[in-house]
Amino acid sequence: MLRTKRVSGRHDDHNADESLPIDTILVGECVERMNSLPAASVDLVFADPPYNLQLEQGLTRPDQSKVDAVDDHWDQFDSFAHYDRFTNDWMKAARRILKPNGAIWVIGSYHNIFRVGAILQDLNFWMLNDVIWRKNNPMPNFRGTRFTNAHETLIWAAKEQKSKVTFNYEALKLSNDDVQMRSDWLFPLCTGAERLKDKDNKKIHPTQKPEALLYRIISATTKPGDVVLDPFFGTGTTGAVAKKLGRHFIGIERESVYVNAALERIANIRPHEENALKTAEPKRSAPRVAFGSLVEQGLVQPGTKLFDAKKKNTAIVRVDGSLICGDHQGSIHKVGALVQDAPSCNGWTYWNVMDGNQLKSIDDYRTLIRAEMKRLCA
Repeated sequence: MLRTKRVSGRHDDHNADESLPIDTILVGECVERMNSLPAASVDLVFADPPYNLQLEQGLTRPDQSKVDAVDDHWDQFDSFAHYDRFTNDWMKAARRILKPNGAIWVIGSYHNIFRVGAILQDLNFWMLNDVIWRKNNPMPNFRGTRFTNAHETLIWAAKEQKSKVTFNYEALKLSNDDVQMRSDWLFPLCTGAERLKDKDNKKIHPTQKPEALLYRIISATTKPGDVVLDPFFGTGTTGAVAKKLGRHFIGIERESVYVNAALERIANIRPHEENALKTAEPKRSAPRVAFGSLVEQGLVQPGTKLFDAKKKNTAIVRVDGSLICGDHQGSIHKVGALVQDAPSCNGWTYWNVMDGNQLKSIDDYRTLIRAEMKRLCA
């Protein structure tokens, strides 16, 4: 009998279909449970499916002690064909429930990620990135017959090629000391107090993922109020992080021991305050401001000299907001491209004015105008 287990949490306004069982663990098989949900109702799917590790015998350390490896029944498949059918089935179900601008994350190891990636493409998902999770505390290769397996691979894919997925670029850049976030992430394995243990001090789940990994994924590719579905919920890392970040979750899990652990874990989570959930506003969504507006409003005077960061090129501002630099004339973008012999240029970040003894980006003036526009519209 299929069951539903509710996790108490915030119930403020959200983007979810009112018929969705949000902040809930659905107990049962993932395909059947996903097929019971409304089509195009979920913003993001995070999937940590069985890896099909194909372990034929137990692993031991050099001292012959047993390694706590993944040998659970849910990770065992008769053949690659069996695993591929399983993967195809759950991915089709996940695709159906994704909104048009939805996306999916799938994590795996070398055992399965290439098969997973091929099936994603066969189902017309659109690949956005592969991300390497590099573990700074990986399990050694005890037999000394291979390289230490120190990473896992994540695939981020959109439902369609034209899907306008959420990507909080500016927020990620700010969190990374104002440097673009790369596709190789360094996080430790889930250890210490975060690792859930039973009464005998044994791991409840063999492949519990660290919350830091899900924190980056959810904060990077969803908005507050979005619904994140995890079809292999396990002990609820996705739900715990979603609740902290003001997102809603739907978990699907068939193993009662994992469900009970997840229920207790998530019930103890306290969401962050609403003001803390806000992230840097994407520049793409900000109002358009033309350089001529800076001239019109007196922030930049006609005749002002503009410089590149190294003061190699100098341009003069004209009354209509165009620039002249030697034989080149035109917009801040056109002249910036011409002086660099480049196909294009973002003039807002290329050109600077002298502010005392220091260069100041003209983009700072655009920010002032945008802030004033936002204040007037409030």
